[in-house]
Amino acid sequence: MTTTGTAVCALVLVLASLFGWRRAARDGRLRTADRRTRLTPEELGAPLGERATLVQFSTEHCGPCRPTRRLLGEVATAVPGVAHIDLDADRAPALVHRLNVLRTPTVLVLDPAGVLLHRSTGVPRRAELLTALGAD
Repeated sequence: MTTTGTAVCALVLVLASLFGWRRAARDGRLRTADRRTRLTPEELGAPLGERATLVQFSTEHCGPCRPTRRLLGEVATAVPGVAHIDLDADRAPALVHRLNVLRTPTVLVLDPAGVLLHRSTGVPRRAELLTALGAD
C-alpha cells in the first residue's frame, strides 16, 4: 500500500509540474485569435483606436492586473492611434462569457474595426505587443 501511495504522489507531482510548466510557457504570450469575433464601441463602453485597441479584462483583487494596466497604458501612449480599454470582468459577465475569459488579466488586441486579432492571459510582453501593433 505504501508503494501505491508513493506512486500516486509521484504521479500527482509530475502532472502538477507539467501543468505549471505549460502555463508558465504560455503566460503573457500573444496568441492569434479567432478573427470572426468583433467587438463594438457600445459593447466596450469606449471608442476604438484608429490603429488598434488594447482591451484588458481585470478584477479588483488581481495582482498582475496593475502592471498590465500600466504596460498597456504606456504602449497606448507611445503608439499613435492605439486605445486602451480596461474592463472590470465582474461587471461585464456577458462579454466574459462570450469571449471565454477564464482568468485575469486577459488582454485582447483589436483592429480598427473591432475585429479580435490576438489575445493573451497574464502580463503580456511589451515586444510582442509592439510587434502585433506594427510598431516594433
